[in-house]
Amino acid sequence: MTSEVPPPPPPPPGAMPAVPAMPRRRRRGLVVGLIVAPLAVIALLIGAGGVWFATNAVRPTPPAAGSVRFENPLAVPPLAESHLEDGVRVFSLTAQQGRTSFVPEGDTPTLGYDGSYLGPTLVASRGERVRVDVTNDLPDTTTVHWHGMHLPAAMDGGPHTSIAAGALWQPQWTVDQPAATLWYHPHLHGRTREQVDAGLAGMFLVRDDEEGALPLPRDYGVDDFPLIVQDRSFNADGSFAGGLGMQFDGVLGDTILVNGTTAPYLDVTTEKVRLRLLNGSSARMYDFGFADGREFDLIGTDGGLLEAPVAATGVPLSPGERAEIVVSLAPGERIALRSTAPDPALHAGSAEFDVLELRAAASLTDSPDVPAHLAEVPAPDATGAVAERTFVMSGHNINDAQMDLGRADVVATVDTSEVWTVRNDNPLPHSFHVHDMQYRILSIDGSPPPARLAGYKDTIALEGGREYRLLVRFDDYADPTTPYMYHCHLLWHEDQGMMGQFLVVEPGQQPALTRPEGDTDDHNDH
Repeated sequence: MTSEVPPPPPPPPGAMPAVPAMPRRRRRGLVVGLIVAPLAVIALLIGAGGVWFATNAVRPTPPAAGSVRFENPLAVPPLAESHLEDGVRVFSLTAQQGRTSFVPEGDTPTLGYDGSYLGPTLVASRGERVRVDVTNDLPDTTTVHWHGMHLPAAMDGGPHTSIAAGALWQPQWTVDQPAATLWYHPHLHGRTREQVDAGLAGMFLVRDDEEGALPLPRDYGVDDFPLIVQDRSFNADGSFAGGLGMQFDGVLGDTILVNGTTAPYLDVTTEKVRLRLLNGSSARMYDFGFADGREFDLIGTDGGLLEAPVAATGVPLSPGERAEIVVSLAPGERIALRSTAPDPALHAGSAEFDVLELRAAASLTDSPDVPAHLAEVPAPDATGAVAERTFVMSGHNINDAQMDLGRADVVATVDTSEVWTVRNDNPLPHSFHVHDMQYRILSIDGSPPPARLAGYKDTIALEGGREYRLLVRFDDYADPTTPYMYHCHLLWHEDQGMMGQFLVVEPGQQPALTRPEGDTDDHNDH
């Protein structure tokens, strides 16, 4: 016979019923669950990150160095025709659709200016008044940005000056900067990469008397050649393969085009040739040199000639950057222009591949030596700077903000200078481009820039974690309503919102920026 335990007495009125003690085993299980569940989530995130980086590490790359059969003569963009109207040099460009034959699989749907792919080379002299009549024959809106040109904001061709389908745009300005290799391309908010990768790009060369007096190669298409270097991939039907996949940089390709030519060679007839290199890719970074490691003279960068030639065996260029080099050849030799792996600090891959073959004739015309002094490039002086600003590049943001066409991020006063400190907080590639001006690099992590970066620049690659102090100057042009841009020139990053705006105003003038009509700022998904 078992005795029964009487039930506990009921709680007094108004008292909360007692909570039964939890068995120790159940309590331990709950604690373990509270620990394990977050760890599982973290493990999933780490796994996803591992997949991302594993995929990211498989970067589309061109064929390995030494494996390309150079079979096609290099196309040289024609010089754009122009005429004078009341003292103004007038060019015309038409943005149009076309089809271009790159690969045997089929013709590629492309875009171009005055042709199916890329555009002609515009040439104007310092001091000239120029106008470009731009006709948009595309079914979509576009813009034309004059990359590296000093000009009024309303003529700059940024996203605030769009050209509707079927419309005509006629920017006009006075060329007022040293001789330089510049270029032009679309700058439509959220769709820049798409239109540039389809073929809308071309060069704009500025001449001046000082450069013209130097014994340098300058016979266009004879000893002076533009090289627009791009990487592309192709689908089975010959169309461009433009998917981003998991690649952080943007769209990378496995085929190199130079002036729209695959596997190109260039017949050389002079002892020295001047190559105007443009990284026209939307994401890939290059380090240009020659297969045998020979030295060449770096004579100019984005904004024009350096003070003196820099003897180099390689020149790194991020998207949008330019460099002018002069290289010597011996009769009958063949040598490949090659891209070696970018600086590891840029985390931009490790591919090495050929770009172009130079083929020297059996007999070469003599070329004069490159002069020891090229141009007056005074040392940058920041003592008169009126402001200092910091720009932190992270993810697809600048200073934790994304692009907003209705917001002025910086308001500067005309004819003043500022010091801008730029830092890339990502261990992955970014760059920094500023419209309208050619800035000077004061220091990199407190040290003077290397000789190749000591001239006038508008675009630089940013190594992760380093501080770049730039001297920027807002000369001549004030407009309280139309902004200029600063942004990462990896074009997918720009399209995702890694861009800001600055207005230049007269002293005491109030900014009056308004969002462009029809813009909803919802383009950052391309």
